[in-house]
Amino acid sequence: MTVLVTGAAGFVGFHASLALLKAGDRVVGVDILNDYYDPALKQARLDILNEYANFSFHKLDLAEHEAVMELCRAEKPDRILHLAAQAGVRYSLENPFAYARSNLVGFLSVLEAARALGDHLTHLVYASSSSVYGERSSVPFRENDAAETPASLYAATKRSDELMTASYASLFGIPATGLRFFTVYGPWGRPDMAYWLFADAMLDGRPIKVFNNGDMERDFTYVDDVIEPLCRILRDKPRRGRHAVYNIGGSSPVRLLDMIETLETALGCTAEKEMLPMQPGDVTRTFADTTRLQTDYGYAPQIPIEMGLKRFADWYKDWRNRS
Repeated sequence: MTVLVTGAAGFVGFHASLALLKAGDRVVGVDILNDYYDPALKQARLDILNEYANFSFHKLDLAEHEAVMELCRAEKPDRILHLAAQAGVRYSLENPFAYARSNLVGFLSVLEAARALGDHLTHLVYASSSSVYGERSSVPFRENDAAETPASLYAATKRSDELMTASYASLFGIPATGLRFFTVYGPWGRPDMAYWLFADAMLDGRPIKVFNNGDMERDFTYVDDVIEPLCRILRDKPRRGRHAVYNIGGSSPVRLLDMIETLETALGCTAEKEMLPMQPGDVTRTFADTTRLQTDYGYAPQIPIEMGLKRFADWYKDWRNRS
């Protein structure tokens, strides 16, 4: 395959690109390399990808529509893996236009490029999010549940992406698949996520901020349990005009305080906890029903959180020593 991977220097984008390169596919990576978090981490991921002859990289703002079209005309990808987005729930409270530019305008540029590629494009796979479900008491979350009450602007943009894709698939015959990721974690992860922030504070001897007094649950999903099905889905050739959405999660929600205890064991240190109220835009629980993904693609996550956090902790301590 020749795959255009947007967000190639990001967490999931890096792991997906690496898996595709190791499988012998050609990867055309795109990323804006913004400073939402340390660009040095993004560059370190790119340095690994650049070791492969079948990888090329383009620093590009997806909101620049003509540049995206020009790249697709030149590279002629037969698959698009769209992972680029402005991430983070709390950041959207102060920087809403960053989400509109990246997650809406940038996403539209990708859809227009997919449209222009016509029959040459055999599959568009894009990242959605568990955040589209909003706050709800009924679990687990199923793909056919109503997703009409997003708790944050980030969640609203992700749900908008799904609706935009549904319209483009119907109008222009684009075969597309959306993946609702549930709290993906692991080595080379994102520094704005709780497990990373906790690890950083714990190793520095600082207190960790525990929101909603710890009364939260997350369906943590180790990155390898995302990348394996993602690559298999990407290789699929759905009928033209089909648009499907799948949950990708561990289907085993973990209490926040239990996650902290597991991370303490993995790092070999104890956390000092600062209990705080719920943050705007957050939700109390996530829980993926992955029946649809199991049925269609044989999905079966393999890595429990004890193993996953140990792998992250080992990598992170090494990363801190090198940084």
